[in-house]
Amino acid sequence: MTTTQSPKTAMLAIGDEILSGRTKDKNIGHLAEVLTAAGIDLCEVRIVGDEPSRIADTVNTLRREYDYVFTSGGIGPTHDDVTADAIGAAFALPVTEHPEAVALLAAHYERREMPFTEARRRMTRTPQGASLIENPVSVAPGFRVDNVFVMAGVPSVFQAMLDHVLKLLPTGTPMLSAAVDCPFGEGDIGTPLRAVQGRHPGVAIGSYPRFGGGTNGFSAEIVLRSRDAARLASAKADVEAMLNEVGHTLGLVAPGPSV
Repeated sequence: MTTTQSPKTAMLAIGDEILSGRTKDKNIGHLAEVLTAAGIDLCEVRIVGDEPSRIADTVNTLRREYDYVFTSGGIGPTHDDVTADAIGAAFALPVTEHPEAVALLAAHYERREMPFTEARRRMTRTPQGASLIENPVSVAPGFRVDNVFVMAGVPSVFQAMLDHVLKLLPTGTPMLSAAVDCPFGEGDIGTPLRAVQGRHPGVAIGSYPRFGGGTNGFSAEIVLRSRDAARLASAKADVEAMLNEVGHTLGLVAPGPSV
């Protein structure tokens, strides 16, 4: 289902291993890329450790501010997988074994001729009333409570769960983008670029500095983003004209074609 207004979302990445640097998070970038393509705005990302009270407080803050919240991490079989309990606390719900999750995992381990241990049963625990998120990779499901989607931290599993979740969400108009190569330093373009932005309020214009090349060893990439193709094209043309004018003012060769 496509909506005229893009849903606003946030992400909470959970795990001491992320904060310590032991694990390099890959889920944030993947979520941002997928949501952008679906026309859903990812507006905020937070990272917290394996502290149930901190997780619960952060979830409550985010779920009240955004249409949807995605979490990653902390739903495995070990003692430090505390996300289910934290989500239960956030919603003031008891956490128990989900019957469907028990049946799924019991059958999975039976097929593999492996014992369905107490530790493995921990992966069936969800807040009361939660619905399950399919996991085609390793079977153990994620879950949803209201507008909060709780998913695994392992990137391959997170990505598979996200594919399932996206089918449930309304999507908006995809964000379009264009990039213009700027051979001048930001100090040369700051004022005229601000004027360009003022003329195009429906387009987000960002400047990203680069060191090396360009004038005096400085250059930049100017990135424009909008959901309106005509507005994007107009702003891009304005940026290119501005860069040509800056080049003439500085007595330098005009910039090459944009990309």
